[in-house]
Amino acid sequence: MSRPEGLTATLINLAAFQVGWFACVLGGSLVGAVVVGAILVLHLRILAYPGEWRWLAGFAMLGLLIDGGLSLAGGFDLGNQPRLLGVLPLWLWLLWPLFASLLHHSLAWLWRHPWLAMLGGATSGPLSYLAGARLAGVELAPWLLPLEALAWALICLTLSRYLGGHRGAGRRRAFAGHGQ
Repeated sequence: MSRPEGLTATLINLAAFQVGWFACVLGGSLVGAVVVGAILVLHLRILAYPGEWRWLAGFAMLGLLIDGGLSLAGGFDLGNQPRLLGVLPLWLWLLWPLFASLLHHSLAWLWRHPWLAMLGGATSGPLSYLAGARLAGVELAPWLLPLEALAWALICLTLSRYLGGHRGAGRRRAFAGHGQ
């Protein structure tokens, strides 16, 4: 199968993310696992650069750390949903590696603009949590969204510093010397 490029690759990447997000939020852990699992496998086979799996794995761990910690602190009222490692529902955790599938594709342009990346993280992150919580019937603690705004602003600023480079140098640097 030939690798999609340009606008086609960007649109596939964005559409796959949105399908996965809705599958997780509306379908729960079982539907989310099947859909996001398929999306990530296809992403790694068709769109991903060599070594990109490390970003997916890294964000999976980061999600367990950040959202897991916020869940343990009482930030999410998830009712009686089964939880991964006793901390997070699988559907919520899967959103982290799903987000990572955007980093080097549909969001690659953003990392060259640190302030825009930080502002985008500070607004889009909490809005995604708010929308997801409303659709999934999850209650959020009043303090959670400001903490998510701070976390996502720092995540996106860090990504911008690491991946931003000059005119695509961030992508080359991110994958330099990495094999599959």
